[in-house]
Amino acid sequence: MDFRIIMSLLTAALGLYGLAMSKNIIKSIICLQIMESAIVLLYLSFADKKNGISPIHPGNLTNMVDPLPQALMITTIIIGSAISALALMISIKIYHHYETLNWQEIMEKDG
Repeated sequence: MDFRIIMSLLTAALGLYGLAMSKNIIKSIICLQIMESAIVLLYLSFADKKNGISPIHPGNLTNMVDPLPQALMITTIIIGSAISALALMISIKIYHHYETLNWQEIMEKDG
């Protein structure tokens, strides 16, 4: 298995562990961003080709790298950053309403 695949899987596992163990909403949002970055790296490492050339290269097109996965991952990064910004804005509203960002305290106050 390739080193990049192993590292991206470990990074995704680290983000999942942080998400499971975090009691703070901000830390949970950051862990989701870490998991998203790991998935993007994993997807791009699957789409990589050894000695691949750029799709705009005018020469031999037999070993050309497919630009579609890169375009999809750019879109994923943009959507992920927009979702993170929205989640941070909602966490501000939650803080103003409950005066805490701790998941457990919010559940106790709401329950």
